[in-house]
Amino acid sequence: MADLSVGELVQHAAKGAQDAWDRLVDEHSALVWAVIRSHRMPIGDAEDVFQTTWLRLVENLERIKDPERLSSWLVTTARRECLWLLRRAGREIPDDEIDHAVPDRDTAHPEPVDALLGREEHAEVHRAFGALPQRCQNVLRLTVLAPDKSGYSDIAEALGMPVGSIGPTRNRCLRHLRRLLDAPDG
Repeated sequence: MADLSVGELVQHAAKGAQDAWDRLVDEHSALVWAVIRSHRMPIGDAEDVFQTTWLRLVENLERIKDPERLSSWLVTTARRECLWLLRRAGREIPDDEIDHAVPDRDTAHPEPVDALLGREEHAEVHRAFGALPQRCQNVLRLTVLAPDKSGYSDIAEALGMPVGSIGPTRNRCLRHLRRLLDAPDG
């Protein structure tokens, strides 16, 4: 199975090959998580969307038109599931709920002034991020959970970009974000 393409793995998984399925999940889980995390959901909802995304794949394995583009299919499905869940909930997620949903965070409670400054800084970064072009937002969202280059092929496929341009594009987007944050009008 090690030498099979993604399309061949999809075909084998559709026929019930557990090792093909396991490899698909291993190779694409980080990408699915990156999409879900970009929607800033509480961890419980994020886990539900993660499971539902893989369930949708099981339900549709035989109907995927272009198995070689599985990454794109997973990104689209995860995004749709996130949006469906957020619409159903009909609410925005407060920042303090998100902070509790992030695993492995420092649990020390800051002083009120530090907490206020932290929230203001977070809001400033969020505003600057929203001012970035959509392509930069997508690149940064998907690369945040794949800081090493191992997940770049999935990200490249999902964004329709060459693998070699992911890192340079990410760096340009980060520089653009820094310029927005350093601008006098903030």
